[in-house]
Amino acid sequence: MTLVPDLWWPPTILALVLLGDAAMSLRPPKFIRDCLHGVGFPREWWWILIVIKLLAVSGLIAGLWLPGIAFAANTGVIVYFGCAAAAHLRARFLGASFWVNCLGMLALSLAVFTLSFAR
Repeated sequence: MTLVPDLWWPPTILALVLLGDAAMSLRPPKFIRDCLHGVGFPREWWWILIVIKLLAVSGLIAGLWLPGIAFAANTGVIVYFGCAAAAHLRARFLGASFWVNCLGMLALSLAVFTLSFAR
């Protein structure tokens, strides 16, 4: 295992997707609002999700050159969406947002980790 991504493009794609997700979360569309309400996440804490995503974007990009940073950021994204999946399961909020958005992002972050760091 290496601490600098073997390929530059998987972390870059994940960073762009997370950047788009963070941008949408500034004024969340209905499906994001419904998702956050559905899992019981307090509205006054929604801002922290944007901060987490932007930190992950920064880490994924900086980690293309700085050893260990992208590894840590990618691991954090996996944990983030793992926790989101657990929140969905706990709340029994298992609609399309769980299967497509939550598990889709978890799968993407796992695929990026595998392509980038597992030789």
